[in-house]
Amino acid sequence: MNAAVQETLAAKQKFIVCEGNEAAALAVALVRPDMVSVYPITPQSSLVEHLAKLVADGRMDAEIVDAEGEHSVLSVLQGAALAGGRTFTATSGPGLAFMFEPYFRTPGMRLPIVMSIVTRDGITPQSVWGGHQDAMTVREVGWVQIYCESVQEVLDTTIMAFRIAEHHDVMLPVNVCLDGNYLSYGASRVTVPEQDEVDAFMGAKDVNWHAALDPLRPMAVDPLTGGSGGKGPATFVRYRKSQCRGMQNALRVISDVHEEYGRRFGRHYAPLVEEYRMHDAEIALMTLGSMSGAAKDAVDEARDAGKRVGILKLKTFSPFPVAKLVSALNKVKALGVVDRSVGFRWNCGPMYQETLGALYLLGRHLPVASFIGGLAGADITVEHFHRVIEQTESLLYGFAPTEPIWLNEND
Repeated sequence: MNAAVQETLAAKQKFIVCEGNEAAALAVALVRPDMVSVYPITPQSSLVEHLAKLVADGRMDAEIVDAEGEHSVLSVLQGAALAGGRTFTATSGPGLAFMFEPYFRTPGMRLPIVMSIVTRDGITPQSVWGGHQDAMTVREVGWVQIYCESVQEVLDTTIMAFRIAEHHDVMLPVNVCLDGNYLSYGASRVTVPEQDEVDAFMGAKDVNWHAALDPLRPMAVDPLTGGSGGKGPATFVRYRKSQCRGMQNALRVISDVHEEYGRRFGRHYAPLVEEYRMHDAEIALMTLGSMSGAAKDAVDEARDAGKRVGILKLKTFSPFPVAKLVSALNKVKALGVVDRSVGFRWNCGPMYQETLGALYLLGRHLPVASFIGGLAGADITVEHFHRVIEQTESLLYGFAPTEPIWLNEND
């Protein structure tokens, strides 16, 4: 970007200080939704409060539906999306669990609903604090899942999510995942783009080209499909195959939308996997979400001490960016994967579990360790990441843990 363009962008930028939940709400207002349906739950509650205030203050012209629970929240939006509306909601933890039935149906119906998951750990043992357990638990349902590192990234990614969801080659719902507590309530300086710039980026709304609740062209929506005879089996396969194709198409669309956003607004994010100090890295750490800042600080200090370590920060988790990840890991000799949730079946972190599948395509053995930290709102500090670096480095010398390494176990 040349200096003249940078000066023009800087002159039009508006800076505010806000929390991640407010940043998400401001982004939603900028894309001009038709309907927002909400139900508050910690740590998402202030997000929907900000949305309600934007409507009450006349800064967002949208119908806001305060439903009686999360199941109804998403059911309402399904009808609105089928009628051609641009829609949004947000939830956390038990709220996501309560809406699971319509959550499961939404991608199958190819509805481009955008929803923030303000991530939260499980409810037993009782917790209302951040973690990735809720979002990771539904990672196979068929929603695109994108994770944010900073409050600014929450705002920008929420805007981009609508373009991604509504793209004709995708037509799938998108979750923008922001860490509960650390991003939802964490305040920082944020650049808010101008409305006319967002309007130009979004273009003409085209939500219901594939299906619509229109009395002039009646159609069946989500009919009973499948069985063992007639056209049912082939029809169901066609639906599923198309849904998988849309998810894989999302990898390209996410990259294209990020590139255009960076060109228009001057803020660039790695759309799938960010490589930090990976140019000559011997070992790598894999991170997700807000923990990445502390990891980068630890890597900078380790680099100053002569250690060749880098970071792979996943931004797009679903669809899993296999090809990009394999390329980034091609020359690495050891890997430490840091999860903020638990994969109970494999006794490891879910990101670690997914990474094992990708590593098979490398065609060579790569020692890798699973680290679990930050559960139920616990902090993952620079010191924790120094431990991760040391233990990942020890993989080079035969250290082979058979259990996950729990970072906060002795805090």
